[in-house]
Amino acid sequence: MTVESTAARKPRRSSKRTSAAKTPAKTTEGAGPQLVQLLTPEGDRVEHPDYEIDLSADELRGLYRDMVLTRRFDAEATALQRQGELGLWASLLGQEAAQIGSGRALRDDDYVFPTYREHGVAWCRGVDPTNLLGMFRGVNHGGWDPNTNNFHLYTIVIGSQTLHATGYAMGVAKDGADSAVIAYFGDGASSQGDVAESFTFAAVYNAPVVFFCQNNQWAISEPTEKQTRVPLYQRAQGFGFPGVRVDGNDVLACLAVTRSALERARRGEGPTLVEAFTYRMGAHTTSDDPTKYRADEERVAWEAKDPILRLRAYMEKQDLADAAYFTALEEESEALGKRVREAVRAMPDPDRLAIFDHAYADGNPLVDEERAQFAAYQASFAEEGN
Repeated sequence: MTVESTAARKPRRSSKRTSAAKTPAKTTEGAGPQLVQLLTPEGDRVEHPDYEIDLSADELRGLYRDMVLTRRFDAEATALQRQGELGLWASLLGQEAAQIGSGRALRDDDYVFPTYREHGVAWCRGVDPTNLLGMFRGVNHGGWDPNTNNFHLYTIVIGSQTLHATGYAMGVAKDGADSAVIAYFGDGASSQGDVAESFTFAAVYNAPVVFFCQNNQWAISEPTEKQTRVPLYQRAQGFGFPGVRVDGNDVLACLAVTRSALERARRGEGPTLVEAFTYRMGAHTTSDDPTKYRADEERVAWEAKDPILRLRAYMEKQDLADAAYFTALEEESEALGKRVREAVRAMPDPDRLAIFDHAYADGNPLVDEERAQFAAYQASFAEEGN
Protein backbone atom coordinates (compact mmCIF):
# COMPACT_ATOMS: atom_id res chain seq x y z
CA MET A 1 0.00 0.00 0.00
CA THR A 2 1.45 3.37 -0.99
CA VAL A 3 1.16 6.56 0.99
CA GLU A 4 -1.06 8.09 -1.66
CA SER A 5 -2.94 4.97 -2.72
CA THR A 6 -6.28 6.63 -2.01
CA ALA A 7 -5.60 9.54 -4.35
CA ALA A 8 -6.64 9.49 -7.97
CA ARG A 9 -3.20 10.31 -9.26
CA LYS A 10 0.12 11.88 -8.35
CA PRO A 11 0.87 15.35 -9.65
CA ARG A 12 3.41 15.47 -12.43
CA ARG A 13 6.56 17.51 -12.00
CA SER A 14 6.32 20.50 -14.27
CA SER A 15 9.02 20.67 -16.92
CA LYS A 16 9.09 24.44 -16.45
CA ARG A 17 9.95 26.07 -13.12
CA THR A 18 7.09 28.12 -11.78
CA SER A 19 7.77 31.39 -10.07
CA ALA A 20 7.48 31.58 -6.29
CA ALA A 21 5.62 34.86 -6.67
CA LYS A 22 2.16 34.78 -5.18
CA THR A 23 -0.99 35.86 -6.94
CA PRO A 24 -4.05 37.44 -5.36
CA ALA A 25 -6.24 34.93 -3.57
CA LYS A 26 -9.54 33.65 -4.77
CA THR A 27 -11.69 34.44 -1.76
CA THR A 28 -14.83 32.91 -3.19
CA GLU A 29 -15.69 29.50 -4.50
CA GLY A 30 -17.90 30.16 -7.48
CA ALA A 31 -20.70 32.44 -6.34
CA GLY A 32 -20.61 31.05 -2.83
CA PRO A 33 -19.45 32.64 0.41
CA GLN A 34 -15.94 33.85 1.04
CA LEU A 35 -13.33 31.14 1.39
CA VAL A 36 -9.85 31.75 2.77
CA GLN A 37 -7.34 29.99 0.51
CA LEU A 38 -3.55 30.24 0.36
CA LEU A 39 -2.80 27.20 -1.80
CA THR A 40 -4.91 26.35 -4.83
CA PRO A 41 -5.83 22.79 -5.83
CA GLU A 42 -3.21 23.10 -8.58
CA GLY A 43 -0.52 23.80 -6.01
CA ASP A 44 -0.08 27.54 -6.57
CA ARG A 45 0.47 29.97 -3.69
CA VAL A 46 -1.96 32.87 -3.43
CA GLU A 47 -2.25 35.79 -1.05
CA HIS A 48 -5.07 36.78 1.27
CA PRO A 49 -5.43 40.26 2.75
CA ASP A 50 -6.19 39.03 6.26
CA TYR A 51 -4.22 35.79 6.52
CA GLU A 52 -0.60 35.31 5.60
CA ILE A 53 1.89 32.66 6.46
CA ASP A 54 5.59 32.27 5.76
CA LEU A 55 6.96 28.76 6.26
CA SER A 56 10.41 27.36 5.67
CA ALA A 57 11.07 24.40 3.40
CA ASP A 58 11.52 22.19 6.47
CA GLU A 59 8.17 23.30 7.88
CA LEU A 60 6.41 22.60 4.58
CA ARG A 61 7.99 19.17 4.36
CA GLY A 62 6.89 18.58 7.95
CA LEU A 63 3.26 19.39 7.14
CA TYR A 64 3.39 17.10 4.13
CA ARG A 65 4.87 14.30 6.25
CA ASP A 66 2.15 14.79 8.86
CA MET A 67 -0.60 14.42 6.29
CA VAL A 68 0.95 11.43 4.53
CA LEU A 69 1.56 9.48 7.74
CA THR A 70 -1.88 10.33 9.09
CA ARG A 71 -3.48 9.04 5.89
CA ARG A 72 -1.38 5.88 6.04
CA PHE A 73 -2.38 5.22 9.64
CA ASP A 74 -6.02 5.85 8.76
CA ALA A 75 -5.85 3.43 5.82
CA GLU A 76 -4.30 0.76 8.06
CA ALA A 77 -7.04 1.20 10.65
CA THR A 78 -9.71 0.82 7.97
CA ALA A 79 -8.04 -2.36 6.72
CA LEU A 80 -7.83 -3.74 10.27
CA GLN A 81 -11.55 -3.20 10.74
CA ARG A 82 -12.29 -5.02 7.49
CA GLN A 83 -10.15 -7.90 8.76
CA GLY A 84 -12.17 -8.12 11.97
CA GLU A 85 -9.47 -6.63 14.19
CA LEU A 86 -11.48 -3.48 15.05
CA GLY A 87 -15.16 -3.18 15.75
CA LEU A 88 -15.54 0.15 13.97
CA TRP A 89 -13.47 2.92 12.45
CA ALA A 90 -14.21 6.52 11.49
CA SER A 91 -11.93 7.51 8.62
CA LEU A 92 -10.58 11.04 8.12
CA LEU A 93 -9.73 10.48 4.45
CA GLY A 94 -9.77 13.85 2.69
CA GLN A 95 -9.71 15.88 5.90
CA GLU A 96 -5.96 15.70 6.56
CA ALA A 97 -5.27 19.38 5.81
CA ALA A 98 -7.98 20.62 8.15
CA GLN A 99 -6.65 18.52 11.00
CA ILE A 100 -2.91 18.91 10.47
CA GLY A 101 -3.17 22.62 9.72
CA SER A 102 -5.23 23.35 12.82
CA GLY A 103 -3.28 20.89 14.94
CA ARG A 104 0.06 22.50 14.14
CA ALA A 105 -1.35 25.91 15.03
CA LEU A 106 -1.70 24.84 18.67
CA ARG A 107 0.73 25.56 21.47
CA ASP A 108 1.67 22.87 23.96
CA ASP A 109 -0.39 24.52 26.71
CA ASP A 110 -3.55 24.74 24.58
CA TYR A 111 -6.21 22.11 25.22
CA VAL A 112 -8.03 20.04 22.59
CA PHE A 113 -11.51 18.53 22.77
CA PRO A 114 -11.93 16.17 19.78
CA THR A 115 -14.75 14.09 18.36
CA TYR A 116 -13.90 10.53 17.27
CA ARG A 117 -12.31 11.42 13.92
CA GLU A 118 -9.44 13.75 14.90
CA HIS A 119 -6.65 11.26 14.21
CA GLY A 120 -4.52 13.95 12.56
CA VAL A 121 -4.89 16.32 15.50
CA ALA A 122 -3.97 13.47 17.85
CA TRP A 123 -0.84 12.94 15.75
CA CYS A 124 0.08 16.61 16.13
CA ARG A 125 -0.42 16.38 19.90
CA GLY A 126 1.96 13.44 20.19
CA VAL A 127 -0.62 10.76 20.97
CA ASP A 128 0.72 7.40 19.79
CA PRO A 129 -1.50 6.21 16.90
CA THR A 130 -1.86 2.77 18.44
CA ASN A 131 -3.49 4.36 21.50
CA LEU A 132 -6.34 5.57 19.31
CA LEU A 133 -7.28 2.03 18.37
CA GLY A 134 -7.82 0.42 21.77
CA MET A 135 -11.33 1.81 22.14
CA PHE A 136 -12.28 0.71 18.62
CA ARG A 137 -10.94 -2.77 19.39
CA GLY A 138 -12.88 -2.81 22.64
CA VAL A 139 -9.94 -3.29 25.00
CA ASN A 140 -10.03 0.07 26.83
CA HIS A 141 -12.14 3.16 27.38
CA GLY A 142 -9.85 5.68 25.72
CA GLY A 143 -6.23 4.64 25.71
CA TRP A 144 -4.34 7.71 26.89
CA ASP A 145 -4.13 10.23 29.72
CA PRO A 146 -5.70 13.46 28.38
CA ASN A 147 -3.54 15.67 30.57
CA THR A 148 -0.31 14.22 29.20
CA ASN A 149 -0.85 15.81 25.79
CA ASN A 150 -3.67 18.26 26.56
CA PHE A 151 -5.76 16.14 24.21
CA HIS A 152 -9.06 14.95 25.64
CA LEU A 153 -10.41 11.46 25.05
CA TYR A 154 -12.47 10.88 21.92
CA THR A 155 -16.12 11.86 22.32
CA ILE A 156 -18.72 9.63 20.69
CA VAL A 157 -21.80 11.61 21.76
CA ILE A 158 -22.34 14.11 18.95
CA GLY A 159 -21.58 17.70 19.91
CA SER A 160 -21.23 17.29 23.67
CA GLN A 161 -17.50 18.03 23.64
CA THR A 162 -18.20 21.66 22.69
CA LEU A 163 -19.78 22.14 26.12
CA HIS A 164 -16.78 20.54 27.81
CA ALA A 165 -14.44 22.79 25.82
CA THR A 166 -16.41 25.92 26.67
CA GLY A 167 -16.46 25.10 30.37
CA TYR A 168 -12.75 24.38 30.34
CA ALA A 169 -12.07 27.63 28.49
CA MET A 170 -14.12 29.57 31.06
CA GLY A 171 -11.90 28.02 33.73
CA VAL A 172 -8.78 28.99 31.82
CA ALA A 173 -9.99 32.60 31.76
CA LYS A 174 -10.74 32.60 35.48
CA ASP A 175 -7.27 31.22 36.17
CA GLY A 176 -5.75 34.08 34.22
CA ALA A 177 -3.84 31.77 31.86
CA ASP A 178 -3.05 32.89 28.32
CA SER A 179 -3.67 29.48 26.75
CA ALA A 180 -6.56 28.67 24.43
CA VAL A 181 -8.99 25.80 23.91
CA ILE A 182 -10.16 24.27 20.64
CA ALA A 183 -13.25 22.13 20.10
CA TYR A 184 -13.67 19.99 17.00
CA PHE A 185 -17.04 18.96 15.59
CA GLY A 186 -18.66 18.23 12.26
CA ASP A 187 -21.37 19.84 10.18
CA GLY A 188 -23.90 17.35 11.52
CA ALA A 189 -23.05 18.22 15.10
CA SER A 190 -23.73 21.88 14.35
CA SER A 191 -27.45 21.02 14.48
CA GLN A 192 -27.18 19.77 18.05
CA GLY A 193 -28.50 21.87 20.94
CA ASP A 194 -25.26 21.30 22.86
CA VAL A 195 -23.36 23.23 20.21
CA ALA A 196 -25.78 26.16 20.34
CA GLU A 197 -25.55 26.24 24.14
CA SER A 198 -21.78 26.22 24.02
CA PHE A 199 -21.84 29.13 21.56
CA THR A 200 -24.06 31.09 23.95
CA PHE A 201 -21.89 30.50 27.02
CA ALA A 202 -18.65 31.09 25.13
CA ALA A 203 -19.90 34.41 23.79
CA VAL A 204 -21.41 35.66 27.07
CA TYR A 205 -18.36 34.73 29.13
CA ASN A 206 -15.86 35.71 26.44
CA ALA A 207 -14.27 32.28 26.70
CA PRO A 208 -10.90 31.69 24.96
CA VAL A 209 -12.18 28.89 22.73
CA VAL A 210 -12.02 28.18 19.01
CA PHE A 211 -14.88 26.16 17.57
CA PHE A 212 -13.42 24.23 14.65
CA CYS A 213 -16.15 22.76 12.44
CA GLN A 214 -15.00 20.32 9.78
CA ASN A 215 -17.77 20.66 7.23
CA ASN A 216 -17.21 17.50 5.20
CA GLN A 217 -20.57 17.98 3.43
CA TRP A 218 -22.28 14.89 4.85
CA ALA A 219 -23.63 14.11 8.32
CA ILE A 220 -23.72 10.37 7.65
CA SER A 221 -26.27 10.36 4.79
CA GLU A 222 -27.63 13.88 5.32
CA PRO A 223 -26.17 16.65 3.12
CA THR A 224 -25.36 20.05 4.58
CA GLU A 225 -28.16 21.79 2.69
CA LYS A 226 -30.65 19.67 4.64
CA GLN A 227 -29.30 21.09 7.91
CA THR A 228 -28.77 24.79 7.33
CA ARG A 229 -29.97 27.57 5.05
CA VAL A 230 -26.89 29.71 5.64
CA PRO A 231 -23.18 28.84 5.53
CA LEU A 232 -22.20 27.36 8.87
CA TYR A 233 -19.57 29.99 9.70
CA GLN A 234 -22.23 32.71 9.53
CA ARG A 235 -24.03 31.21 12.51
CA ALA A 236 -21.43 32.78 14.77
CA GLN A 237 -22.84 36.25 13.98
CA GLY A 238 -26.07 35.43 15.78
CA PHE A 239 -24.14 34.62 18.94
CA GLY A 240 -21.96 37.71 18.82
CA PHE A 241 -18.56 36.43 17.74
CA PRO A 242 -16.76 36.13 14.40
CA GLY A 243 -16.85 33.21 12.01
CA VAL A 244 -14.63 32.41 9.04
CA ARG A 245 -14.76 29.81 6.29
CA VAL A 246 -11.42 28.33 5.26
CA ASP A 247 -10.51 25.94 2.47
CA GLY A 248 -10.34 22.75 4.52
CA ASN A 249 -8.19 21.04 1.89
CA ASP A 250 -5.54 23.78 2.11
CA VAL A 251 -3.19 22.99 4.98
CA LEU A 252 -1.55 26.42 4.82
CA ALA A 253 -4.84 28.29 5.07
CA CYS A 254 -6.05 26.05 7.90
CA LEU A 255 -2.83 26.71 9.78
CA ALA A 256 -3.00 30.48 9.27
CA VAL A 257 -6.70 30.86 10.13
CA THR A 258 -6.55 28.63 13.20
CA ARG A 259 -3.40 30.32 14.46
CA SER A 260 -5.10 33.70 14.13
CA ALA A 261 -8.22 32.50 15.97
CA LEU A 262 -6.15 31.00 18.79
CA GLU A 263 -4.13 34.19 19.17
CA ARG A 264 -7.35 36.17 19.33
CA ALA A 265 -8.62 33.88 22.09
CA ARG A 266 -5.38 34.25 24.06
CA ARG A 267 -5.64 38.05 23.86
CA GLY A 268 -8.97 37.84 25.66
CA GLU A 269 -11.09 38.68 22.61
CA GLY A 270 -13.34 35.64 22.94
CA PRO A 271 -14.41 32.75 20.72
CA THR A 272 -14.19 32.24 16.97
CA LEU A 273 -15.99 29.78 14.73
CA VAL A 274 -13.81 28.30 11.99
CA GLU A 275 -15.60 26.34 9.30
CA ALA A 276 -13.14 24.16 7.40
CA PHE A 277 -14.87 23.53 4.08
CA THR A 278 -13.69 20.04 3.14
CA TYR A 279 -15.04 16.66 2.04
CA ARG A 280 -15.30 13.19 3.51
CA MET A 281 -13.82 11.05 0.74
CA GLY A 282 -14.84 7.75 2.25
CA ALA A 283 -17.62 6.40 4.42
CA HIS A 284 -18.86 8.06 7.60
CA THR A 285 -17.63 4.97 9.43
CA THR A 286 -16.84 1.45 8.30
CA SER A 287 -20.50 0.53 8.93
CA ASP A 288 -21.62 3.02 6.30
CA ASP A 289 -21.98 2.74 2.51
CA PRO A 290 -21.78 6.22 0.92
CA THR A 291 -22.68 4.89 -2.54
CA LYS A 292 -26.27 4.62 -1.34
CA TYR A 293 -26.72 8.36 -0.87
CA ARG A 294 -24.17 10.31 -2.92
CA ALA A 295 -22.98 10.33 -6.50
CA ASP A 296 -19.53 9.20 -7.61
CA GLU A 297 -19.18 12.39 -9.64
CA GLU A 298 -19.18 14.41 -6.42
CA ARG A 299 -16.34 12.38 -4.95
CA VAL A 300 -14.34 12.58 -8.19
CA ALA A 301 -14.67 16.37 -8.23
CA TRP A 302 -13.25 16.56 -4.71
CA GLU A 303 -10.41 14.18 -5.53
CA ALA A 304 -9.02 16.97 -7.69
CA LYS A 305 -8.78 19.07 -4.51
CA ASP A 306 -6.88 16.42 -2.56
CA PRO A 307 -4.98 18.14 0.28
CA ILE A 308 -1.88 15.97 0.02
CA LEU A 309 -1.55 16.20 -3.73
CA ARG A 310 -1.87 19.98 -3.78
CA LEU A 311 0.91 20.47 -1.24
CA ARG A 312 3.10 17.99 -3.09
CA ALA A 313 2.46 19.86 -6.33
CA TYR A 314 3.58 23.10 -4.71
CA MET A 315 6.68 21.51 -3.20
CA GLU A 316 7.67 19.99 -6.54
CA LYS A 317 7.10 23.23 -8.43
CA GLN A 318 9.35 25.05 -6.00
CA ASP A 319 11.92 22.22 -5.73
CA LEU A 320 11.37 21.97 -1.98
CA ALA A 321 11.72 18.19 -1.89
CA ASP A 322 13.57 15.68 -4.03
CA ALA A 323 12.87 12.07 -4.94
CA ALA A 324 14.91 10.83 -2.00
CA TYR A 325 12.59 12.66 0.41
CA PHE A 326 9.45 11.10 -1.03
CA THR A 327 11.06 7.64 -1.14
CA ALA A 328 12.14 7.89 2.50
CA LEU A 329 8.66 9.03 3.49
CA GLU A 330 7.15 6.11 1.61
CA GLU A 331 9.32 3.74 3.61
CA GLU A 332 8.45 5.50 6.87
CA SER A 333 4.75 5.23 6.13
CA GLU A 334 4.98 1.51 5.44
CA ALA A 335 6.89 1.04 8.70
CA LEU A 336 4.14 2.93 10.52
CA GLY A 337 1.48 0.71 8.97
CA LYS A 338 3.34 -2.40 10.04
CA ARG A 339 3.82 -1.10 13.58
CA VAL A 340 0.15 -0.26 13.94
CA ARG A 341 -0.92 -3.63 12.53
CA GLU A 342 1.32 -5.59 14.87
CA ALA A 343 0.41 -3.47 17.90
CA VAL A 344 -3.33 -3.93 17.41
CA ARG A 345 -3.07 -7.68 17.06
CA ALA A 346 -0.92 -7.85 20.20
CA MET A 347 -3.33 -5.85 22.38
CA PRO A 348 -4.29 -7.93 25.45
CA ASP A 349 -7.90 -8.60 26.33
CA PRO A 350 -9.23 -6.14 28.90
CA ASP A 351 -9.81 -6.84 32.56
CA ARG A 352 -13.56 -7.36 32.63
CA LEU A 353 -13.84 -5.86 36.11
CA ALA A 354 -11.85 -2.70 35.34
CA ILE A 355 -14.96 -0.77 34.32
CA PHE A 356 -16.08 -0.71 37.96
CA ASP A 357 -12.83 0.91 39.08
CA HIS A 358 -13.61 4.21 37.38
CA ALA A 359 -17.27 4.72 38.23
CA TYR A 360 -16.42 6.74 41.36
CA ALA A 361 -13.12 8.22 42.51
CA ASP A 362 -13.49 6.94 46.09
CA GLY A 363 -15.58 3.82 45.57
CA ASN A 364 -19.24 3.18 46.24
CA PRO A 365 -21.08 0.35 48.09
CA LEU A 366 -23.52 -0.20 45.23
CA VAL A 367 -20.70 -0.40 42.68
CA ASP A 368 -18.84 -2.82 44.96
CA GLU A 369 -21.93 -5.01 45.09
CA GLU A 370 -22.33 -4.90 41.31
CA ARG A 371 -18.66 -5.76 40.87
CA ALA A 372 -19.02 -8.82 43.07
CA GLN A 373 -22.15 -9.96 41.22
CA PHE A 374 -20.47 -9.58 37.84
CA ALA A 375 -17.35 -11.39 39.06
CA ALA A 376 -19.51 -14.29 40.21
CA TYR A 377 -21.31 -14.31 36.88
CA GLN A 378 -17.98 -14.48 35.00
CA ALA A 379 -16.73 -17.24 37.29
CA SER A 380 -19.81 -19.32 36.55
CA PHE A 381 -18.63 -19.86 32.98
CA ALA A 382 -15.34 -21.33 34.17
CA GLU A 383 -17.22 -23.65 36.53
CA GLU A 384 -19.51 -24.85 33.73
CA GLY A 385 -16.47 -25.68 31.61
CA ASN A 386 -15.00 -28.02 34.24
